[in-house]
Amino acid sequence: MLAAIKSSITSSFSQALRAVAPADFDAAAQAIVLERPRDASHGDVACNLAMQLAKKLGTNPRALAQSLIDNLPANDDIAVVEIAGPGFMNIRLTDAAKQSVVRVILNNPAAYGLSNAHAGEHVMLEFVSANPTGPLHIGHARQAAIGDILGNVLASQGFDVHREFYYNDAGVQIATLTKSTQLRAKGFKPGDDCWPTDPENPESKAFYNGEYVAEIAADFMAGKTVVADGRAVTASADVADLAGIQAFAVAYLRHEQDLDLQAFGVKFDHYFLESSLYSTGDVEKTVARLTDNGHTYEDGGALWLRTTDFGDDKDRVMRKKDGGYTYFVPDVAYHINKWSRGFTKVINVQGIDHHGTISRVRAGVQAMDVGVAPNFPDYLLHTMVMVMKDGAEVKVSKRTGGYVTLRELIEWTSRDALRFTLLSRKADTEFIFDVDVAISQSDENPVYYVQYAHARICSILEKAAVPEQAADAAALAPLTAQTETHLMKLLSEYPDTLTAAANELAPHHVVFYLKDLAGAVHGFCGSKTERVLTDDAALKVARVLLLSSARDVLANGLKLLGVGAPTRM
Repeated sequence: MLAAIKSSITSSFSQALRAVAPADFDAAAQAIVLERPRDASHGDVACNLAMQLAKKLGTNPRALAQSLIDNLPANDDIAVVEIAGPGFMNIRLTDAAKQSVVRVILNNPAAYGLSNAHAGEHVMLEFVSANPTGPLHIGHARQAAIGDILGNVLASQGFDVHREFYYNDAGVQIATLTKSTQLRAKGFKPGDDCWPTDPENPESKAFYNGEYVAEIAADFMAGKTVVADGRAVTASADVADLAGIQAFAVAYLRHEQDLDLQAFGVKFDHYFLESSLYSTGDVEKTVARLTDNGHTYEDGGALWLRTTDFGDDKDRVMRKKDGGYTYFVPDVAYHINKWSRGFTKVINVQGIDHHGTISRVRAGVQAMDVGVAPNFPDYLLHTMVMVMKDGAEVKVSKRTGGYVTLRELIEWTSRDALRFTLLSRKADTEFIFDVDVAISQSDENPVYYVQYAHARICSILEKAAVPEQAADAAALAPLTAQTETHLMKLLSEYPDTLTAAANELAPHHVVFYLKDLAGAVHGFCGSKTERVLTDDAALKVARVLLLSSARDVLANGLKLLGVGAPTRM
């Protein structure tokens, strides 16, 4: 519902409440909530004010509802108010009120749906944050789509959004990548006797088998240079140079991941290196502060943090018997770093397998005693994605040895299809990405369905060839048919959709909305009774204005998703 209409209705009910409430009742302080009825036949707006206040005012809800209706001042937006059930008030808007959304949109199309409600509020959005041990896969693609589009949605509501990628360039996985690359450089390969374990350390984890490791090794031995984050790393070509191999391999894969992200249209404001937490001493400072605060203890030769004091299900090891830190410690140090940079609102987009880290990270941050809010940081978790192609699950990529890469998916389909489709389900629901559907030109393909709605409007407007018209009340008055009213209702819901998507960290709301709007557009354009190219000049102008506003909202929504709005298909 448009903000102006919501404000006028709220004001009218506030005046009515002042007229019926006792003199000692502070009617001005009473919150008046307006909601959209679940059943469209119940009206355009519902208000439960009588249900809320009946007991407090010593009357029954239906009687109070009737008193409020009787005392409503004249309002050009309200056609009729009906009492339903035990005391709900269902409001039907006037035709002019419904039509006003077209005028609002066309008055400033680019600004429609945008809000300054959170102007001046800074938020850090961390997403993807893949280990630099291989190319990005479909799981990273879903996270990239969710994170990037959530950032756009938050920005639409006034937030100052900072996008950050956390590189885990330290720890066991990096050591495994280094040794895998070294063995490849020595001429070994998966299947040899020394694979998948290191002959010098039989207890080590399996190495990385993908062909990309052989590519890294070949370039390292060729003395090539790779650039990542503006820093050039030149290979020493010395197979015994483990430090050099690690630096080159990490830079190589960071560069590869950057190419993946560029192909997907995702940009970050900052790349934060896990290794920097060690080089700056932040990890040691974190451990020292937690110890000084009295939240640690030693047991079995390890240093533990009493995370159970802060809601975790069990205490966590910080420093192992061998003196090495668990990954939990740099996680806490990193989030304290975020806080120290002024980000009081932080959102982490991660796979659902990180669910267990939420309580321990929050507990660790609380144990630092620096004034961080108990729910810091926020999390948006997503499930993994199964890829289907030619009716079968795709499990293996020759280059990676185990998964399909992000760039392969883009090559098979398109960036638009991948970005849109990966948000066509809630983040925490299981999802199958069907390549065949994503490239089909059918209603089953959600991005095609929405983009075609935009292109269809553009085609009709071109054929209509109506000179530019002012979208005033008189011009819009003919829009009273059911398909027109339904379309206008959906258009009026766009601002609320963006607000909900931002507040609930639910960017999929935008995709769901666009599919509904596209359905309304197709229904209107396909109607045999509400043809745009009609001989009735006034009706033709009104319908052209309506379709123009729908075109603009579709374009706005697709832009938020980072998806194109084609004019021809």
